[in-house]
Order: sequence, then C-alpha cells, then structure tokens
Amino acid sequence: MPSATIHSPIGHLKITTDDMHLKAIEFVTSIKVSEKKTALLRAVVKELEEYFAGKRIRFTVPVKVDGTAFQKAVWKAMQSIGHGQSKSYGALAKAIKRPKAFRAVGRACGKNPIPIIIPCHRIKGTNGMGGYSGGVGKKKWLLQHEEKLRMKNEK
Repeated sequence: MPSATIHSPIGHLKITTDDMHLKAIEFVTSIKVSEKKTALLRAVVKELEEYFAGKRIRFTVPVKVDGTAFQKAVWKAMQSIGHGQSKSYGALAKAIKRPKAFRAVGRACGKNPIPIIIPCHRIKGTNGMGGYSGGVGKKKWLLQHEEKLRMKNEK
C-alpha cells in the first residue's frame, strides 16, 4: 500500500492509503521515503499540512477503516464533533445509543487507525484529558491548535 511519512508540529506521521481510501495515520519516530506517491496520498499530505497551518478545519479525503461494528460506530460519531469542540467518552457513548459503554468507547478511541482526521483527540474523560494514542501532550497540542483557530474564526 502506498505510504508517506511527513513531519508535523506533533511529530512524524506515517500516512497509508490503498487505491481509493486513507487507511491509517501512525505516529512514528523517523521519516521514511515513499516508493510511490499517488494522487490520493498527495491529497492527504496536503490536507494535513493545511490543517497544521491553520488553513483547514474539515477533511475531505475518503477514509475506510477496518474494525468491529461498535468501533466503526464510535469512529463515525467522532467525525460529527466540530473543529474546536470536544465531548466526553460518556457523551459519545450516548450519541451511539450505548450510554453504559463509555469504557468501550475509550478503547475504540485508542484503536482509531486514523487519528487527527477521525478526531479522537476531541474525546475527553469527565475528570480530565483522557488518553491518546500519540500521547497526552499531542492531544493537548491538537485541542489548543483547534481552539485558537476557532477563536480566530469567531472574530
């Protein structure tokens, strides 16, 4: 599958696509050169660069995730959370009509194969930040980045 690794303000990101969809974004420690840059891969890189530059709040690249029906429901619900907003694990569980499944929602967030674009960083615990696959520092950066942009756009 085509892949590329880019540098971002929160570290290196490895982007993987198939012929038609974004399949994964992973936090990695080093940049590796891609063998084949497809039009889709270039589009994903461009959208992520625009996001980090504060010029994009919605992603348009097609995504396809592999997971259980429950995980897919959680990931789909995450995509409805607006830029600069957040929800608790419990609120997300209620949104998918599984109000007692907040812990399972947390586990599904941790298994999200496409962080940033499927915005698991926007999900918080009721008593704090909650976890993040890339680390809490990256989650805080993403939330602050989006909040700054939201405030700028409201002026």
